[in-house]
Amino acid sequence: MNIGEITQKVDTLAQNWEQFKVINDRKLAEVNKHGTADPLTEMHLKRLNDSIDHYQKSINKIETALSRPAAEVKAEYNNIDEQNHGKAFCNYLRKGIEHDLINIEQKHAKLSDRNSGYLITNKMAVKIAQALRELSPIRKLASIAEISSSSLEIIEDRAETNAGWTQEVDNLDKSTQLNLSKKVIPVHELYAQPKLTQKLIDDTSIDLESWMANKLIDIFERKENEAFISGDGEGKPKGMLTYRAGKEWGKIEQIHSSVNGKITAESIVKLFFSLKNAYTNNAKFLMSRDAMQSIRTLKDPVSGIYLWQPALEHKVPNTLLGAEVVESADMPSMKDGSLSIIYGDFKHAYQIADRQDIRILRDPFTNKPFVKFYTTKRVGGDVINFEALKIMKLSA
Repeated sequence: MNIGEITQKVDTLAQNWEQFKVINDRKLAEVNKHGTADPLTEMHLKRLNDSIDHYQKSINKIETALSRPAAEVKAEYNNIDEQNHGKAFCNYLRKGIEHDLINIEQKHAKLSDRNSGYLITNKMAVKIAQALRELSPIRKLASIAEISSSSLEIIEDRAETNAGWTQEVDNLDKSTQLNLSKKVIPVHELYAQPKLTQKLIDDTSIDLESWMANKLIDIFERKENEAFISGDGEGKPKGMLTYRAGKEWGKIEQIHSSVNGKITAESIVKLFFSLKNAYTNNAKFLMSRDAMQSIRTLKDPVSGIYLWQPALEHKVPNTLLGAEVVESADMPSMKDGSLSIIYGDFKHAYQIADRQDIRILRDPFTNKPFVKFYTTKRVGGDVINFEALKIMKLSA
């Protein structure tokens, strides 16, 4: 993987995009003339759309790998304590030996109920945290806080800050009205149960720590993102799409499209300008893949310029009306009444709370001949600024 490979793929992406615009213009002309597009034109457009997605994902994957520090790719133990913990942890995974891990947790005052398992090694924790930051679209967008308690408490101040020139006012306190409240974001327990046969566990050629970390990364990333978007807040994070529609605090404004189950250029522009100026500098679009493919066909009704601009330079994102576009498989697909696009400043709007104490409990009994590794991670999430998000709802 190198910059040359990225350049080659970007060139191919650019060629596909130019061809896509030609075919889409043909489709629009056919619709204007006959009321419908030729099926072959539709098929050609779909193939080009899929090809653009394919090359964009390939470029993103290469860029992620190139930007990862070399030291992080091959994580090692940093000191003798970590080496001892790693050895004791692997003995527990392979053979169920708990004595050494108990001594280590006693030494560092990290004892817990044995039924909750034992802390993973720092090497595993770093690898999982780094991978989740790289793979999770919501973690790339939102604010993240690491905590050591059962919840994160945030003070909400919804009043306009009183400011001005001191000589222009008689009493600085007259217009000051406090509107403070406390937001509590609890962490919830997320579990995973990867499993292996004892024969594979005994195979010393298998790096058990890396295998376990990779399995947990895949599971945690999928379950977390689903919750950050659509979680009901009951035993899981509260998702952005679960709040009622409205402009008052505690609700998120929904912008309706003008055509049932479809996205129009007019509705995208309306969504774009519905956000307050205070949040536009860092605002991004979050949407499903089919919403992205639909938007690529849209033009500004006045200028005739395509609203979508693909990433045709190294480390330059896809943009829509100049704002970065992020794809998430957990965003609803397009259909009547779906909430398929979120637009806003996610750093100000959504807060993730991480408690960094992933634990593993070895279980060789309940699913023989497999050994299960019951693993728990605690994470919370919730909207903290309702003004900083807008949602497009497709008309029904």
